[in-house]
Amino acid sequence: MVDADQTFVIVGGGLAGAKAAETLRAEGFTGRVILISDERDHPYERPPLSKGYLLGKEERDSVFVHEPAWYAQNDIELHLGHTVDAIDRTAKTVRFGEDGTVVHYDKLLLTTGAEPRRLDIPGTDLAGVHHLRRLAHAERLKGVLAALGRDNGHIVIAGAGWIGLEVAAAAREYGAEVTVVEPEPTPLHGVLGPELGQLFAELHREHGVRFHFGVRLTEIIGQDGVVLAARTDDGEEHPAHDVLAAIGAAPRTALAEAAGLEIADRAHGGGVVVDGRLRTSDPDIYAAGDVASFPHPLFGTALRVEHWANALNGGPAAARAMLGRDVVYDRVPYFFSDQYDLGMEYSGWAPPGSYDEVVIRGDAGKREFVAFWLKEGRVLAGMNVNVWDVTDPIQRLIRAGARVSAEALADPHAPLDSLIP
Repeated sequence: MVDADQTFVIVGGGLAGAKAAETLRAEGFTGRVILISDERDHPYERPPLSKGYLLGKEERDSVFVHEPAWYAQNDIELHLGHTVDAIDRTAKTVRFGEDGTVVHYDKLLLTTGAEPRRLDIPGTDLAGVHHLRRLAHAERLKGVLAALGRDNGHIVIAGAGWIGLEVAAAAREYGAEVTVVEPEPTPLHGVLGPELGQLFAELHREHGVRFHFGVRLTEIIGQDGVVLAARTDDGEEHPAHDVLAAIGAAPRTALAEAAGLEIADRAHGGGVVVDGRLRTSDPDIYAAGDVASFPHPLFGTALRVEHWANALNGGPAAARAMLGRDVVYDRVPYFFSDQYDLGMEYSGWAPPGSYDEVVIRGDAGKREFVAFWLKEGRVLAGMNVNVWDVTDPIQRLIRAGARVSAEALADPHAPLDSLIP
């Protein structure tokens, strides 16, 4: 029974944590809600950091989940700039802040997110080496790209994933020279496989990006604290004034590990293990967003999903579960990207090795198409590129799990809705 005497604590001030707090109040919870974030900014959304805000097309205030006054108006106790350094599961307390403040919880939600993976090579202490995860990172990088564009400067980006490519597109729009270094043979190889990854390589090459595939950075060369070049393991040196490390993100599990909660192995993303209700190995502690590894019934495996929609939906689902509602978290993974004049949405999960066929509906050459990844005739994932209002039928096809004719999927005259059993 949930009542006004209970205290729910949320650790992590990103989108998942903020939406969880919102949901608790919307569902009628009248107890204490304490939201603790180690960032000094109010909770914000991360997609604009590599898209509109980085490009200067969106104002800084547009990234925040709620207006600052919303938290007081909804009686959310917000602690910004405070790190939680311990969970005592026996006493049901968390300790945070420099003064070691201790608060009791009846239910605890971990939305601690992820952090950029670091390059383990010489030269990463130079001033021109960057990561992109937080608002402060985006603010700094925005100024860097503008300066590189003015001065015909050069940025080397380690990693051709979503962040690497979106920053590459932004850098070119500012006028900077861009080289992307990627150990795989194509961009986005781990998500799209080689079939569609090549399309993104062609897109960026048309806009002047240089790619160096099949290699890794081994050293960032500098002088007097300034970046001069980046060296790859084939011995090449790439001129650079700045370097962006975009080699993925690691779940922030240290707090959960120290508390003795179960952690997934690297094969399942390495996050905090939760069940279908987003409950950890401790029945009074939940986890959501980038940090959670949850069992997905559609794909028959545990997934850790680092995208916006997972935070948007996972936070509220965890909040409802904390309130005792009947929750099964089985959202189809979804994300979107904007690069130059290409806009895309991806639904599902189909890493290389999990599918046996890729079907294209539309004109991939004109970059107006829908791609489907299939396994034994069943749709595992779909990506629409410059084609809109098809996400719902794509997700229904994935959920249906039924065999679908590849010819019908490829036929633009066959409505997707008509293929859903």
